Amino acid sequence: MPTQSTPKVTAALSRRHFMHATAAAGAGLSLGFYLPPAAADKLATDGPHGGAADINAWIRITPDNQVVCEVARAEMGQGTSTSLPMMLAEELECRWEDVRMEFASVNEHLARNKVYVTFATGGSRGTRGSQLLMRQAGAAAREMLKAAAAQRWGVPVAEVVAKQGAVTHPASKRRLTYGALAQDAARQPVPTDVVLKTPQQWSLIGKPVKRLDIPAKCDGSAVYGIDVRLPGMLYAALMQCPVFGGSPRSFDASAVANRRGVKKLVAGPDFVAVVADNWWRAQQALKSLKVDWDYAGGEALNDAAIAQTLQTGVAQARPLRTEGEFAAVWDQADTAGHRKLEAEYFTPYANHFTLEPQNCTALVDGGQAQVWAPTQNAEATQAEAARTLNLPLQSVTVHRPYLGGGYGRRGASQDFVRQAVLIAKALAGTPVKLLWSREEDMQHGFYRPAALYRQRAVLDASGQVLAWQARLASQSILQKVRPESLKNGQDWQAAESFHDMPYAVAHLDIRHTVAQINVPVGFWRSVYHAHNPFARESFLDEVLIAAGKDPLTGRLGMLPAGGRDRRVLEAAAQAANWGAKLAPGRFQGLAVQDAYGSFAACVVELSVNPQKAVTVHRITVAVDPGQVANSDSARAQIEGNVVFAMTTAFMHEITIQDGRVVQSNVSDYPLMQLRQTPRITSVLVPSGGEVWGGMGEPPYAPITPALANAIAAASGVRVRRTPFSHDGFTLA
Repeated sequence: MPTQSTPKVTAALSRRHFMHATAAAGAGLSLGFYLPPAAADKLATDGPHGGAADINAWIRITPDNQVVCEVARAEMGQGTSTSLPMMLAEELECRWEDVRMEFASVNEHLARNKVYVTFATGGSRGTRGSQLLMRQAGAAAREMLKAAAAQRWGVPVAEVVAKQGAVTHPASKRRLTYGALAQDAARQPVPTDVVLKTPQQWSLIGKPVKRLDIPAKCDGSAVYGIDVRLPGMLYAALMQCPVFGGSPRSFDASAVANRRGVKKLVAGPDFVAVVADNWWRAQQALKSLKVDWDYAGGEALNDAAIAQTLQTGVAQARPLRTEGEFAAVWDQADTAGHRKLEAEYFTPYANHFTLEPQNCTALVDGGQAQVWAPTQNAEATQAEAARTLNLPLQSVTVHRPYLGGGYGRRGASQDFVRQAVLIAKALAGTPVKLLWSREEDMQHGFYRPAALYRQRAVLDASGQVLAWQARLASQSILQKVRPESLKNGQDWQAAESFHDMPYAVAHLDIRHTVAQINVPVGFWRSVYHAHNPFARESFLDEVLIAAGKDPLTGRLGMLPAGGRDRRVLEAAAQAANWGAKLAPGRFQGLAVQDAYGSFAACVVELSVNPQKAVTVHRITVAVDPGQVANSDSARAQIEGNVVFAMTTAFMHEITIQDGRVVQSNVSDYPLMQLRQTPRITSVLVPSGGEVWGGMGEPPYAPITPALANAIAAASGVRVRRTPFSHDGFTLA
């Protein structure tokens, strides 16, 4: 579908200061720090990149016309390290085959007064939070290159054209490549304003583009955190207190002191580590180490206690959104001839389970530290290392390898960095790689919060949803990482998709309570949109079916005209042939949800055999992200979300016994198999404009409820908790 017309965007720039612009999400954006003339003159003669010229903080152009784009955001498989260079290249008017990317330095960021704005990669903000920044940088560099060419030729800049990595003067047929002009361009004044292309003028953005990181990941040359090798490096394996909040009292070092390859034992506030000349020896020595742990009373926690805390929380939930008079309508429903419905839903804790376990390599020596970390936020990594070592930020150098999965685990939570630098400090001058075992990674995560939902609804005599109440209880992630975000002790993020639901209901009552439970929680792919929509969209299906309504037309009747949620619902339904005659034994379910500036809808087609084995034949997901950066990556994100959501819905659950996590590895936290993967239809319906939504997480939100709704249609069994295995449903 063609995008809507968008007015030209004009951005004012300055040489020594930041330009702040307001994006749709309200985030501040900065064009970048430009080298002062004296520095540019020096760069032109003996620059730090072998004759390449830094046009601005994001762009370096080599004499042979290679364009190097500095990427501040992390690359963990989502394609941001390609989509951001695409933004820059679109406005720079260079050839895409000349573009390559490098990870920006957080130390240069600090030295240049935080020129790159942010290194944090989460909340599906990697592209949408930096796209305007990169487009502005490319446009400014283009104009500086044109100015340099016009100056060299002695012609008005209006007479020159920048295209395909070169500036031409059509009247005289003269031509200079960007590489030939780069050093002169770096000396040019920054333009006072640049006009960005409209979407109708884009030749690269929105197209399917091969990702820049894929070749190295295919031939094995890509370096992940786990791949870091340094001369003289030692290896650390660690065990943490198995009970949340505990610490080591004592341990018998003699049990491992004389083992082959062991160099040192290091005790931290919540761990004990063995350092050896290879990781296997360190890990095997660690297994023979007997540690006396202080559990600090945490061993009393178990699933039953957690369930009781959530039940109490639901009963005490406080209002977040109130419209009409739910209580009165509920109390009078019987006498008014209205129908009442109620149901309770539950979602458990879930682990990130990144394919690359947590790891970090550190070198601490002489008041300086170097850290090699697969991190979603290099600034947070630098800050954690500096704080732990009591060093100024500029004394910590962060190196950025690829991430073998993130999903939020490697963002706000930097525990692996803290541990690595503490261990390296104990072996000053020697690089040490810390690598967690899979068991440590499973049992010491920052989990997706467990949540309990108690919902009630009233249908009037005509089958309209007259009233809806949702009472929620879950832990608050923000309470730990950003407590200032809570309002009067309430976490609005924890109730997202409920307090901001788009459905028209005359009497609405949304409540939430922050449950205090001693289980570490953290941001998890799609955060609360990963599980709240399961309760909302599944219960709505129950209500619509009770009213005798089709789940699609029932939803459309409750959504405002012209809304993006209607648009994706209709697109998904059309692509999935909703309502058409299906093959015998097949049934469909659907759901819709917005998240991170995007709207997504899902239709699932499946069958269930008498043993409750579920075959998912097809999943259709439609997403409206406003604008699409790289259509190939966008479709890949949809496909990845489908596999991620199906695995979690059918298989994943973290349970607590004696204050510790029961699950330990793939044996009891399995992964979906390739043979179980359905046909996936990805539908992109960008509505255009200046809206840039996310793609890494929004497709996840409607998938679990669509699966549950399809199972209910096929089997008559309404699943009200995940994983679905609790109701006997497994993937065939």
